[in-house]
Amino acid sequence: MKILFTALVCLLPLLSVAAIPEDPTEVNPVEVGSTVPDIQLTTSSGTQVALRELVAKQPTIIIFYRGGWCPYCNRHLAALGEIEAELLDKGYQIIAISPDRIEKVREVANEADYHYQLYSDSTMEAAIAFGLAFKVDSETYKKLEGYGIDLELASGEDHHLLPVPAVFIVERDGRISFRYFNPDYTERLSTEALLETIN
Repeated sequence: MKILFTALVCLLPLLSVAAIPEDPTEVNPVEVGSTVPDIQLTTSSGTQVALRELVAKQPTIIIFYRGGWCPYCNRHLAALGEIEAELLDKGYQIIAISPDRIEKVREVANEADYHYQLYSDSTMEAAIAFGLAFKVDSETYKKLEGYGIDLELASGEDHHLLPVPAVFIVERDGRISFRYFNPDYTERLSTEALLETIN
């Protein structure tokens, strides 16, 4: 019985990866009202932090973005930076999560005008736990390569996974009170809509 249990535990990561869709329209993000997943994130300096510990400090706006190579993501991050002071005044912190490896996250953070924290999720643990991960098909992967975008270089991994861009608002008790996601990566939650949601 013990051997069977051990085998099942070893298979769980494989089963979760196998369940990841190849079509971004088929992701199934965690629902409003559920508790934020218990996962670890890595800062640009390489320190690991527990997401639940971060959100326990103050209400949190969590941003999932595809990576520093994505112009739509960079525009969205910059737009959030423009309302960062207003969000802080309202008691919120912003954290942004991408599949980029630590070095890539640091590059983006060093070049940015905003001050909120960027986190590395290079293994896609967080994106999978939030139900946002999808596997990039070979045709799209080659197309990205044609644009000079190397997903393996960006993440340091060969999983070829990306998150559907998303925004979650999490209360201090860990409860998710708002979510926005869109498989169309060119469409992002506007800063006006975000401010309206928290007012």
